Amino acid sequence: MEFLRPASWDEALAAKAEHPTAVPIAGGTDVMVEINFDHRRPDRLMDLGRIDELREWEVGADTVRLGAGVPYTRIVERLRAELPGLALAAHTVASPQIRNRGTVGGNLGTASPAGDAHPALLAAGAEVEVASVRGTRRIPVDDFYTGVKRNALAPDELIRAVHIARADGPQQFSKVGTRNAMVIAVCAFGIALHPRTRSVRTGIGSAAPTPVRARVAEEFLAAALEEAGCWESRRSVPPSVAREFARLAAGACQPIDDVRGTAAYRSHAVGVLARRTLTWAWQAYRGPGRNTTEGAA
Repeated sequence: MEFLRPASWDEALAAKAEHPTAVPIAGGTDVMVEINFDHRRPDRLMDLGRIDELREWEVGADTVRLGAGVPYTRIVERLRAELPGLALAAHTVASPQIRNRGTVGGNLGTASPAGDAHPALLAAGAEVEVASVRGTRRIPVDDFYTGVKRNALAPDELIRAVHIARADGPQQFSKVGTRNAMVIAVCAFGIALHPRTRSVRTGIGSAAPTPVRARVAEEFLAAALEEAGCWESRRSVPPSVAREFARLAAGACQPIDDVRGTAAYRSHAVGVLARRTLTWAWQAYRGPGRNTTEGAA
């Protein structure tokens, strides 16, 4: 196995153009597991650890540009206010040691349906900045996942950054695992309320071949909140609305049976997580001292 260590971004793009099958590695928390278990045996690894710009982020007026190599720990410590959903998801990743190494860019590159970052990125409407010697393009995260552990990257492209809108309303994330830490999600759910546009976005993990949104559930909830005047009044979400949102979210799943859980359990759990995260997000929108969302928990 050949080991490439580009010292700059331009060198990395040139190396990827020359060796399209080279597997990029930043934190190594996904790639090294696959290699250690002999699930993957690439001809070449490309270490991106020397490229400082990948570990930088920039907070703009409306968006955050998050370098592909920013570790989860930095997101939790520095970007909780701007990216609350992603920070919550990052906080659930494995152990402190892995959070110090693992990155959102690595999660995207692996494209596992169980990746913790994906539901939060879908709910926030992120865009993935990718580059090659041919130029740079931005891929909406909705279009990034193309199959089980497959993504929209061309063979000569590398992930450079993720562009994520700063939260304009409450965001939440929750997952179910077989234990409390160091666990691959049985299923996960993220939600983002967008009061300015009176819209809702969601993300589901580990309950379909790819990370997916519950689009029908989103449209139903946004319309129901509008019809009930909840955006202006901030009154409690009607219990029937919360139940239907949960049912529709569960219906967006295409789960499988595996060693971590059955398909039926995953669908049921996604519905429970949808109700709970809606409860928490709507309570935050209503403000302190108000009763929680009635009937949604």
